[in-house]
Amino acid sequence: MEPIPETAQAITDFGPFVIEDDDLLTELQEKAQHVQDLVPQCLGLSLASNQDELTFTLVATANEIAVLDAIQYVQGGPCVEAVKAERVVAREQAGLFDEQGWHLFARATAAVGVASTLTLPIIGDGHVIGSVNLYAATPTAFDGHHEAIARVFDAWAPGAVSNADLSFTTRSVAETAPDLLREDIDLTVASGLIARQDHVSVEDGRRRLRNAARRAGVSEAQLAQTIIELRRLQDTE
Repeated sequence: MEPIPETAQAITDFGPFVIEDDDLLTELQEKAQHVQDLVPQCLGLSLASNQDELTFTLVATANEIAVLDAIQYVQGGPCVEAVKAERVVAREQAGLFDEQGWHLFARATAAVGVASTLTLPIIGDGHVIGSVNLYAATPTAFDGHHEAIARVFDAWAPGAVSNADLSFTTRSVAETAPDLLREDIDLTVASGLIARQDHVSVEDGRRRLRNAARRAGVSEAQLAQTIIELRRLQDTE
């Protein structure tokens, strides 16, 4: 599996992030490989942190999905039948599952979408500090693998939830990671500028920024960007 572009950008621009003494991306790819060894139909996974409110996502490569697509040639499928019959064959996916002869093909074509999910909480100091969300191409891909997958991520198997995110929403959340990290840096810098100007602590600077944004009806991120830009202009005068 490979990181989606936003995850790669976040790690490159704002890392390094470290997990278990290893680079985050390397660690995630190694864990993803362990999962794929257990569940070959796995299409992707997202690691979410409750503390940082960040999500990082890996998805199957085009080659991995192509291998699943190629399964149709093992036992036939619409493409194969169309060649033999010299005609176009159209079927709904539900119909494919009803055709025993095309059962293997139906499972393979599910690779283009998510047919099952598994969410496992990650516990730290007695609290849920994050979660791992996994996505597979077939309805029963994760059956019987909860404990093994939980061990890969040091997650809590009894807290497993199935099929809660068939639309792969964690990928959309992961796409916001670079912006969230950039905003966090801006807020820290702007709070520091306020603190230095007003001779207060950084915590007080952040509180003043928050209150000013609320009173003006703008976001803290917008105000932070403006403060930083004004300071940049002052420095160039």
